[in-house]
Amino acid sequence: MTDFAEAAVALILAPGPELLLVRRAERESDRWSGHMALPGGRREAADRDLLDTAIRETREETAVALARDGLTGTLEDLKPRAPTLPPILVRPFVFRLAEKPATSLSEELTGAFWFGLDELKASASEAPVQVAGAPTAVPAFIPREGCVIWGMTHRILTCFFAVPGLYSVR
Repeated sequence: MTDFAEAAVALILAPGPELLLVRRAERESDRWSGHMALPGGRREAADRDLLDTAIRETREETAVALARDGLTGTLEDLKPRAPTLPPILVRPFVFRLAEKPATSLSEELTGAFWFGLDELKASASEAPVQVAGAPTAVPAFIPREGCVIWGMTHRILTCFFAVPGLYSVR
């Protein structure tokens, strides 16, 4: 038994190659409110495993239908580094789709964006963000104005880019 809640996210690749990222809705009770993120969420009791969680959460949030046979890889589990964040274990799953699907957003999201992988990698920088109420410079990807990808999503993408076989065009 783990002391951490479990969650899963989906890195969804479409031809280009492009990657789907979402913007979380602004909600007072959400620690990641308004952040750029990958589709995903917490495991529910009915989920057979974390792969089911990633597939279900992606469908619920974006209406993108993923299939188990579209899975091309899994990255290492991550935990938040800040002790003030909820104790959660996040498993990233990588999916490759034959074409870019349409998205329909749930109330949990305010946007869905496709980014070219080269565009993302080239946008590595630092960004000023609020951490515990104080402005802090953090590592980030900033592919477009207003799209700052930092924190755990930045860590996941950094791990993803370190494994070229997962994202290279075949």
